Amino acid sequence: MHKNDNLKAEILRISGVNPKKCMKCGKCSATCPAFDEMEYHPHQFVSMIENGDIEPLLNSESLYRCLSCFACIERCPRSVEPAKLIEAVRLSVIRKQGANRLSADDIPTMIDEDTPQQAIVSAFRKYSK
Repeated sequence: MHKNDNLKAEILRISGVNPKKCMKCGKCSATCPAFDEMEYHPHQFVSMIENGDIEPLLNSESLYRCLSCFACIERCPRSVEPAKLIEAVRLSVIRKQGANRLSADDIPTMIDEDTPQQAIVSAFRKYSK
């Protein structure tokens, strides 16, 4: 097994998504509110993961542009769930030692008393490993 095959298997396991269900209609990307900010759009994530072309995704700013709003999931006629794939790729990058986007020490400077506690806990869960 190649490194990308192992990474693809990990991403598919984390996300629970079957990218082979995608019929490449693009409805997920058409409904994405972050479309203009993303280098790779939701339908491209699905296609690239299915084809094992994961390296460009690992270094893409699109991972951090996804709003995790799940509009793409709601719009998909085949229930492919692109946002879950994007989240799984993001988690794979974050879990690499030393590749965290944020450290736990960065978070207190970004919050105030109006920040929901759930957002703080989620940030610690996502960005510390």
